Amino acid sequence: MDAIFWVATNIFGQAAILLGFIVLLGLLLQKKTASQVISGTFKAIIGFLIISAGSTVITGALTVFEPLWKEVFNLSAEPLGDFMGQEAFNAKYGSAVTLAMTLGFVINVLLARFTRFKYIYLTGHMMFWTTTIFAGIVVQTAGDVSFGKLVIFLAVFMGLYWTLQPAITQPFMRKIMGNDNIALGHTSASVSLLAALAGKYLGNKENDSEKIKLPKGLEFLRDSNVITALTMGLLFLVGAIIISFKDTPGAQALVDAAGDQNFIVYSIIQSFTFAAGIAVVLLGVRMFIGEMVPAFKGIATKIVPGAKPALDSPVVFPFAPNAVILGFLGSFVGAIIWLVILGNTVSYVFVPTMIVLFFHSATAGVFGNATGGVRGAIMGGFITSTVVAWGQFVMVKMLLPGTVPDTAMWAADSDMFILGPIIRFLAQLFF
Repeated sequence: MDAIFWVATNIFGQAAILLGFIVLLGLLLQKKTASQVISGTFKAIIGFLIISAGSTVITGALTVFEPLWKEVFNLSAEPLGDFMGQEAFNAKYGSAVTLAMTLGFVINVLLARFTRFKYIYLTGHMMFWTTTIFAGIVVQTAGDVSFGKLVIFLAVFMGLYWTLQPAITQPFMRKIMGNDNIALGHTSASVSLLAALAGKYLGNKENDSEKIKLPKGLEFLRDSNVITALTMGLLFLVGAIIISFKDTPGAQALVDAAGDQNFIVYSIIQSFTFAAGIAVVLLGVRMFIGEMVPAFKGIATKIVPGAKPALDSPVVFPFAPNAVILGFLGSFVGAIIWLVILGNTVSYVFVPTMIVLFFHSATAGVFGNATGGVRGAIMGGFITSTVVAWGQFVMVKMLLPGTVPDTAMWAADSDMFILGPIIRFLAQLFF
């Protein structure tokens, strides 16, 4: 058990190490030279860490963006319910979650080996997070479940989810990538699938977001870095101006966070920081994919014939960077709309979590663009905010009362809102 926990913590829990090991194994199976093995493994790890660094920069900017707009709309999260928080939950059930995640990955590999679903899920941090969330739903629904039953239930469910989720989204991944080399392994799969379907039937594929025609004087907008900085700059600027005229403790705290710097200038710099994070992610994706895809052929040939790696959502960003921003804009507008509607109809304060909205709506935007162009990308973002807003209300208020309505626990990601009710039903059925 100690060995299993060590592997789960230090291999699965460290995505760069897991993916570096996969590349190393693939290159060794192909009998590459020592120079090629070392170069490929190191570049894959460095590429992934560049993606992580870029994501951290994006997240840092969004941690300013989110409270800024919460203050604009006078939002505050609801107090915690009676259920234990994340730290207490991990202390009590962390071992079961870790073991279930490890066994679930084994089931995923076995299913990839012996069925036609040739996908191996390699997004390590999402594997742990999703298993934790689903474990929490089981415990909240059924009470104190025994260690063995919880592990077996989660391992089987996660193994199936990690195998089938990439398979379901793969037809649209082929359109995005232009090949069948990699799959999507991320909890934004549900909204990405819905975005692709909406784009197919309601969008215009010919109006691709990456081929937007602009007047000659606006050709600078063809650069994805420029359009990202401009779009986020406007959103930050508008929010900062509103905050500057508010005399509330929350607004004052935001202004104080800027220190001696003018808050409006500080906010504009955050928008450029966000754009820089996107640029870093795109650089890392190109470097990482350049090493992962050829190396994975060794595993696909020797161990799991025909297998494809299912990877984190940023792998699709370089293929439609404009759609990434269109998706986020669609989700931002959608979040504001649902905030007003939920507040005035069911008296629920929807707290938009911008980090979730960005990564999920950006992915959905790329999928929507692949089938429906600009319209599909924007619809993908709106669909994301719809799933997150109503999913949050249903999970927190109706299915799992007493839990936390934010990213700290339970249903934070799109797939979790879709699968959460199923987990709850199965927990009632089996426990």
